[in-house]
Amino acid sequence: MRCRLCGCDRLVSVLDLGATPPCEKFLGPDELDSPEPTYPLHLRLCEECLLLQIPALITPEETFTEYAYFSSYSDSWVRHAKTFVAQAIERLSLDSDSFVVEVASNDGYLLRHAVAAGIPCLGIEPSVNVGAAARAAGVPTETAFLTEESARRIRAEHGPANLVVANNVYAHVPDLLDFTAGLRALLAEDGWVSIEVHHALNLLRLGQFDTIYHEHFQYYTLASAEQALATADLRVVDVESLTTHGGSIRLWARPSAVAEPGERVDRLREIEDEAGLHSASGYLDLRPRAEQVRRELLRFLLDCRDAGRRVVGYGAPGKGNTLLNYCGIRPDLLEYTVDRNPYKHGKFTPGTRIAIHPVERIDEDRPDVVLVLPWNLEAEITAQLGHIREWGGELVYPLPTLHHAEWADLDRAESVARASIDITTGRRTR
Repeated sequence: MRCRLCGCDRLVSVLDLGATPPCEKFLGPDELDSPEPTYPLHLRLCEECLLLQIPALITPEETFTEYAYFSSYSDSWVRHAKTFVAQAIERLSLDSDSFVVEVASNDGYLLRHAVAAGIPCLGIEPSVNVGAAARAAGVPTETAFLTEESARRIRAEHGPANLVVANNVYAHVPDLLDFTAGLRALLAEDGWVSIEVHHALNLLRLGQFDTIYHEHFQYYTLASAEQALATADLRVVDVESLTTHGGSIRLWARPSAVAEPGERVDRLREIEDEAGLHSASGYLDLRPRAEQVRRELLRFLLDCRDAGRRVVGYGAPGKGNTLLNYCGIRPDLLEYTVDRNPYKHGKFTPGTRIAIHPVERIDEDRPDVVLVLPWNLEAEITAQLGHIREWGGELVYPLPTLHHAEWADLDRAESVARASIDITTGRRTR
C-alpha cells in the first residue's frame, strides 16, 4: 500500500478493526443464507504527509450507485444545512446571478434551501436512487461521480461556480488527487470551496473509531487537508469548528492566487501540533481507546442478557455497523434495531445480521434498553425517544464513553452532542 496523497510506502498501523462487510451493504431476507464478502478495515498513517487512510479495497461504484443513506431523514442535519446556506448567502453575497454546486448532494437536503432562496444551483450525486429523490424535490441534480473530466464537462455546460460545497464527501474518494482537481475545475477564479469533514483530532482524542469504515478512505487533520487541496492550487483561508458527526471542521478554500490564511487556520495548526498530530506518535492511542469501548459495551450487554433485560438498537448507520462488527454484537445481545429510513426496513445489518424495523416497533415492544448507534445525534434522538422513560426504558449511548441519557435534564444531551475539540482553545467542549 502506498499513500494516496504523496505516494510514500512508509505507512504505520494505527488501528486494525479486522475484516468486515461494506457498512451500507444491507442484506435482504433472501440473502441470509448466502456468504458476504469482507474486506480488511485497517487504519494506517503515512509517515511522510501524515494522512490517515485505509486501503481502497472497494470502489465508489460498488457503494454509491445504489445508496441506502438519505440525508433528509436527520432533522438536525437538515437544520444544519439550512443554517449553512443562509450564512453562505450572507458571507459570499450570493444572489440570483450566482451559481452554487454541491458535490455528493444526496437527496437535495442542502440545495433545496438554495432553490428556495432563488440561487441557481446544481447537485452532483452519483447514487441513482437518491439523485432521483432530489430531482423529485425540485433540486437540479446530475448523476455523476466528480472527476476532473466530469467537472470540466459540467463547467462547460453550466459555467463556473461561485461556491462549491463538498460536505462529508472528501473522505469518500479513493482517487484523492483527481477529485481535488475536479473541485478546482468547477470553481470560478475568485470562487470559494466549502468542505465539511470529520476532524481526525476528535477521532483520535475521543476514540471515535466507529467513524472508520470502507466508505471513508481517509481521515483529515487540517494539516493533511491543506496538503491535499494544495495539489490543485487551493489554499485553506478559514476554518470553523462544527459539532456534527462527533466534531467536524468546515474548511473554506480558494484558488491560491486570491487566498491568504486567516487567524483561525494558524490557531488550529498550533492545536494539532500541541496534540502531537505533527508526528506519528500522536496517533497511537486510538487502539487502546477502541479496545476499552469494546470491553465496556460487551460487559454491559452481557450483564443485560444475564439479567433478562431486553435490549434493542436505534439507527442503522454506517458507523453503527463498524461498532457492531468490531465488538461481535449479534441478535443474541441486540435483538433488533430500528431506523427512520424505510429503505432499510425489512433488511439486516451487514455482517452481524440484525433485523431493521420501523421506529414504531420500539413503542410496540417497550424494551428495557435502547442502544443508540448514531451517538453523534444524541440531542436529536434523546428528544425523540424521551417517552420511553414512561415504561422505565433506558437510553444508552456507546461513545465517546458508555453512558445513559439523563432524563432529569434533557439539555445535557446537547452538551454531549457537542463533545468535540474546540479549535480556538484545543480543549474538549465537555
